[in-house]
Amino acid sequence: MSDKPSVLFVCVHNAGRSQMAAAWLTHLAGDRVEVRSAGSNPGTAVNPAAVEAMAEVGIDISAETPKILTVDAVKESDVCITMGCGDTCPVFPGKHYLDWKLEDPAGQGVEAIRPIRDEIKTLVEGLIAEIAPEKKP
Repeated sequence: MSDKPSVLFVCVHNAGRSQMAAAWLTHLAGDRVEVRSAGSNPGTAVNPAAVEAMAEVGIDISAETPKILTVDAVKESDVCITMGCGDTCPVFPGKHYLDWKLEDPAGQGVEAIRPIRDEIKTLVEGLIAEIAPEKKP
């Protein structure tokens, strides 16, 4: 892993869980981590209820768009995290793969998405502690 690790979050539609995870990682780690997200079958837009749930914690993902998962995105990432949705990433030696078992927010309202959002935050905080802890002076 380089001085600036890169993380790829993968979900089927890249419209909910992976978008929230990417936003949390960007928000909490700042420029210490390079962040990507993608989907094997991307949706047409980010889930509006996920946008609303993230806005409640001061994070704006309204301008994000679902992106297609590519082999290059996996190759360029140190850590590849699938979001419990059965997606598979191409496997390359030297990459770290994780699968976070998370409920699918598709078709759910913001009330149902809040606990998913909060669980993702906890997982991202653990990831940051592992791959990009703050350097002490």
